[in-house]
Amino acid sequence: MTSRRCAAERWIRWTTTGSVLLLAGIAAVVSYQHMHELARRHGESSMGAILAPLAVDGMIVASSMSILLASRYGRRGGVLPWALLIVSSLASLAANVAVAEPTLIARVIAAWPSIALIGAYEMLMGQIRQSCTPGLVISSAPGAAATDDQRPLESEAGGDHLNQGDEGRELQRLAWRWALANRRPDGTLPPGAVIAAQFSRSSRWGRWVKHLGESGRFHQEP
Repeated sequence: MTSRRCAAERWIRWTTTGSVLLLAGIAAVVSYQHMHELARRHGESSMGAILAPLAVDGMIVASSMSILLASRYGRRGGVLPWALLIVSSLASLAANVAVAEPTLIARVIAAWPSIALIGAYEMLMGQIRQSCTPGLVISSAPGAAATDDQRPLESEAGGDHLNQGDEGRELQRLAWRWALANRRPDGTLPPGAVIAAQFSRSSRWGRWVKHLGESGRFHQEP
């Protein structure tokens, strides 16, 4: 069942990737022309007008990838990547609108390729951040609703991106010790989201730490 679900998610992701590539081709023609024209109108040299649109779109890609990488390590991305993504996206939209005829319809038409590309690209990034890796599923009682800590966890191989490096592993051990010291009144451990919040990490990271601790991994290490 898990492998079929992962296969379906991969098919969806590849379909989204194809759509993003198609939209990127359209935006490369329409949006690029608009930004190039705007740069020329405001006195940029021929070379500057050629490079300016690439700087805007390149920043969108770079900041999105930075946020994606941070997410894969269980972090939130930070203020700078998000700020650059928002600013560069607004710059792209503004450039497209600025060269359009001063009517609502003309401005919507001019802005749409950029909006479509940015939206589709971010949806693809979201799918990658939530990509499925077959692994352990902590079972619940029959008929009980799955909690945050009962969702699929990465296998040891698939979860290596959450615990690479001595510093990352030491933080996980510290989080596990915190969880043991802060059991709930009924003796159960705090949820993964609560553990993660104490260390400014994602819920996914907290669930992984809890899984490692409950499986005895921290006791097995020197």
